[in-house]
Amino acid sequence: MRRMLLASISAGAMLVASLASLAQAADVKVALSGSQEVPAVTTSASGTGTITVGDDKSVSGSVTTSGVAGTAAHIHQGAAGQNGPVVIPLTKSGDNSWTVPAGAKFNDAQYAAFKAGDLYVNVHSAANKGGEIRGQLKP
Repeated sequence: MRRMLLASISAGAMLVASLASLAQAADVKVALSGSQEVPAVTTSASGTGTITVGDDKSVSGSVTTSGVAGTAAHIHQGAAGQNGPVVIPLTKSGDNSWTVPAGAKFNDAQYAAFKAGDLYVNVHSAANKGGEIRGQLKP
């Protein structure tokens, strides 16, 4: 009986810990296209990814592209339809993939912008130096 009680308490504690860790991170799916760039870009390129933001403002994740020879990729601050400054430069991790560098964090203003949907990811190319594809981060 005592073993069953201890096992139940242990299982309950693990469930609470799991739920707490889920509440501490927001996984945001992002889809990138030329139509979201400002101004819009006519391209067949596209991208998808997941950016994870913790309650402690830590940032992780990656973006995978197709149809574009990316020269740089960033998370920027800016509402949909507006361009803005780079917040976090992404690291090229493969031919078509970009990763948030380890240890990346938002400051308070950037975190507030994230919560408001005012951050975006874009990938730049030689043909479109300002950005060829873009996707708004919508928590």
